Amino acid sequence: MNKIISLFFFLIFTTSVYSNTDRLEGKLERNLENLMDKVIAWRHDIHQYPELSNREFKTAAKVAKHLNDLGLEVKTDIAHTGVVAFLEGGKPGPMVALRADMDGLPVEEMTGLPFASKERDTYNGLDVGVMHACGHDAHVAILMGVAEFLTSIKDDLSGSVMFIFQPAEEGPPVGEEGGAQLMLKEGIWTDRKPDVVFGLHVTNAPNGLIAYREGAAMAAADPWRITIKGRQAHGSRPWDSIDPIMVAFQIGNNLQTIVSRRLDLRESPAVISVGSIHGGVRSNIIPDVVEMEGTIRTFDSSIRDTIFSEMRNIAEKTAEMAGASVEVYLPNGQ
Repeated sequence: MNKIISLFFFLIFTTSVYSNTDRLEGKLERNLENLMDKVIAWRHDIHQYPELSNREFKTAAKVAKHLNDLGLEVKTDIAHTGVVAFLEGGKPGPMVALRADMDGLPVEEMTGLPFASKERDTYNGLDVGVMHACGHDAHVAILMGVAEFLTSIKDDLSGSVMFIFQPAEEGPPVGEEGGAQLMLKEGIWTDRKPDVVFGLHVTNAPNGLIAYREGAAMAAADPWRITIKGRQAHGSRPWDSIDPIMVAFQIGNNLQTIVSRRLDLRESPAVISVGSIHGGVRSNIIPDVVEMEGTIRTFDSSIRDTIFSEMRNIAEKTAEMAGASVEVYLPNGQ
């Protein structure tokens, strides 16, 4: 993790915000071990007590207290639980923004770690475990550490730094706004807009290495939902039904042909995954409704648009063959 923190500093100081990089490296080296102890402790605590999107109340309070203790200008309750802070350097220069996401996922932790999460919450009406399974605990702890170090050298900074702790990166709950879009809607850049924004994401690269690649490194993530409407019947009389479960099976299979048969993967990779299927309440009743949810990952906007079009076509035609109907929910109303 110390190399990830060093990367953040490298990005800051190659953006002409620090006047003497050699002195910075020496001070960072002298302070890194003590700072890392703090970052690791913060990460363990945040990991043990994760919170779902738009519900990051304790995490936001921890972040805000730390930033206030550093003497920064702090704004809270942005996009529900977001936190923003400003550090003014001692010399004129650009504004650099650094961003970290705060929310956990509805996943039950089974790592056996001494700081493993035992938290539970309600997600889509279901009782679920909550876990930092995507690394946002590390992101928050890293940015807290970066804020502490940059504050200690603020007199030598040329310009200013905006620290953005974003809620709901995984997507807000159904029926709510949230995330980066709501932070922008609420005007976090109305008064002061950064010249450049940097973020990072931990990944499954070997420990101690910083991974990078030419071009896009992380895909656009788009959630989707398909509601299949059929006709309920007793399980002993399936001929009386229009079985939405069978339609869901067929749609799930057919969606995979978009990537394997409809896209030229020499141009750019793509992924369509089904993450959730819900339907029925008893073993001997064929239900009338099934809901499927999943995610789309793309690097190219034209491929993204093609997937949206193909998904809608497949869902509607597959359902039509069975006599069922579907409602397809895709981003941006497509």
